[in-house]
Amino acid sequence: MLCGAGLAPAATPEPYDPWPGLVQDIFNNRAMNDGAGVIGIEMPYRAEDAAIVPVTLRAMLPPGDSRRVLAVTLVIDQNPAPMAARFELGQDSAVSEISTRVRVNNYTDVHAVAELSDGKLYVAKTYVKASGGCSAPASKNADDAQAKLGQMRFRQFARAGDGPASGAREAQVMIGHPNNSGLQMDQVTQLYIPAFFVNELRLWQDDSLVLAMEGGISISEDPNIRFTYVPNGARRFRVEAKDTEGHVFQNEWKTDGSGI
Repeated sequence: MLCGAGLAPAATPEPYDPWPGLVQDIFNNRAMNDGAGVIGIEMPYRAEDAAIVPVTLRAMLPPGDSRRVLAVTLVIDQNPAPMAARFELGQDSAVSEISTRVRVNNYTDVHAVAELSDGKLYVAKTYVKASGGCSAPASKNADDAQAKLGQMRFRQFARAGDGPASGAREAQVMIGHPNNSGLQMDQVTQLYIPAFFVNELRLWQDDSLVLAMEGGISISEDPNIRFTYVPNGARRFRVEAKDTEGHVFQNEWKTDGSGI
């Protein structure tokens, strides 16, 4: 009789799913409700560049729904630091869409978790094929990155004459910053470059909060946040960003677009 005859072949192990552990670590094991009709997430199925993968988060509550989205957390399950960003939405800003660019380190599920005013969490997910984004070298050398550190640009995509003042507007804030992940290697010294990234960002219309972000190493070099909001009649847009070395960057622009 042959050795091992009659034994069933070993079962292929199920691939490890980090999501249950992330629910415990990031959300204190709170219940996750189906986010269909509440929160949407859009990313390319196969990324062209793993270091700058576009992602759009979209609030989808129907008109007349009395609930409000308080915050949205973006989780890239297989990244070394899975919580990419948490966005807090201003109470009166009616932010309905946020787009940015992220690093993706491995083929992974990506979750968007919305916290609503009913006290519940709602989740949506997508799948992205990309790898190596967190260790990809920076596009700028260190001197260029230092020269542009903290420089901000602000763009508005709908002006006062483009529609009713009460209608939604789109804007974009860009910040010059290397956003080093801590996993990139200096090609000269062959040493890892320390993590150094924008970890706080806040935007206001005058003194009314529009959007706040708590960011991590997964946000791409030169953070770029595009969002929709409803104007409140403010005369200026203010932005403040902080990074992990304690730098504070501030700027403001008139809401009619002058000075951009």
